[in-house]
Amino acid sequence: MANSGEHIYTPSELNREVRMHIEMGFPRILMEAEISNLSRPASGHLYFSLKDDKAQIRCALFRSAAGRLTIRPENGMKVLARGRISLYEPRGDFQMIVDSLQDAGEGVLRRQFEELKKKLEAEGLFDQAHKQTLPGYPLHIGVVTSPGGAAVRDILHVLQRRWPVAKVRLYPVSVQGSEAPSELLAAIRSANVQNWAEILIVGRGGGSLEDLAAFNEEAVARAVFDSGIPVISAVGHETDFSICDFVADLRAPTPSAAAELATPDQVALKESYARAGRQLQHRMQNLLERDTQRLDHLSHRLQQRHPASRLAEQSRQLDIFQAALFRNTRRQLGERHDYLDILSRRLHVHHPGRKLPQLASRVNNAQQSLHRLVQNNLRQRRQGLRDLARTLNAVSPLETIGRGYAVVTSTRSGEVISSTSQAKTGQAITTQLRDGRLMSVVESLDDEILNPDKD
Repeated sequence: MANSGEHIYTPSELNREVRMHIEMGFPRILMEAEISNLSRPASGHLYFSLKDDKAQIRCALFRSAAGRLTIRPENGMKVLARGRISLYEPRGDFQMIVDSLQDAGEGVLRRQFEELKKKLEAEGLFDQAHKQTLPGYPLHIGVVTSPGGAAVRDILHVLQRRWPVAKVRLYPVSVQGSEAPSELLAAIRSANVQNWAEILIVGRGGGSLEDLAAFNEEAVARAVFDSGIPVISAVGHETDFSICDFVADLRAPTPSAAAELATPDQVALKESYARAGRQLQHRMQNLLERDTQRLDHLSHRLQQRHPASRLAEQSRQLDIFQAALFRNTRRQLGERHDYLDILSRRLHVHHPGRKLPQLASRVNNAQQSLHRLVQNNLRQRRQGLRDLARTLNAVSPLETIGRGYAVVTSTRSGEVISSTSQAKTGQAITTQLRDGRLMSVVESLDDEILNPDKD
């Protein structure tokens, strides 16, 4: 009896999980084996087994992948299969979903190709930083290919059509077979030693991986990389790739495309030059029209500002100014004459000769009044002085001093001393008499002398 916490699988659920684990646990793989039990149903899919002398595995190659095959699979054929491991859930069959099939011999070449590609890529031979820039208008083009192949004819045809001014030098080589790698290597090095070509086109027409093997040799690839002349690789057809394609400065899908990439199109250049010429002509025409219009404008201005015209205009202006000056001068003279008449009448009215008798009479009257006022003022002042003198004599201390009295003051401060309390022994005092002053010093103080009635 199952525990309550234990999961119970159904066959479909288990197959689904197993399939997921298998597909996630295995990457895409390559398998070399022999085809057996090949079946071609009407659906277009292929079903077969891949086996060796000890085991076999079921395989499925679906119609979309079968249409891309370059070989016709047959029982007993040894192949190199690429695909992924999976599980057919309805029957629980372990199987391989195949994406491509190659003949086993071609598979060896493919493995060598991939290994060399990884090696050179790791060394940096494919890096974009090492790629050389192709000249825009090359006049010397080197072609490394077979002299009897279709590639050289295609290249020459395109060069003649696009850029006939360029000179072409052919470096003849074998493009397949055992001698091809060494001939390719020697041709590339010879072109660099001669240093005649500005661009090298290295290539051939399409073929199988075995046919292109010379362009996948490590020595050839390194010669392309070391070339001081920019190299365009044109090996095979558009879908073919070689090691030279990755190492070269530029890869062309076909030899004809390489010739197009190496050169400018003379038709396009002529059209471009013609278009530029038309644009230049149009611009020059616009420039000439603009300058002509500007010249007409300057000529008109010159005519307007010609010295004779300017002199005539200035003469007219001078006549106008002279007339205006004459009118203004005459008007101002009339205004000044009228003003002078007004001033003359005012001067006649206010002439000094007419006012002198009046002023003389007024001065005489004023002198007489002043004399009377002075006499009256003197009499009043003399009377006031006499009154003040009588009052002063009445209260003057000199009158008192004349009767035998004296005024005592402190010599130092000038203060009047009227009591013994204001004096002290040794003090300098001044005594004012009727006819002079006495200077003395206090020897002693005795208030009894001044108070005889005191008991």
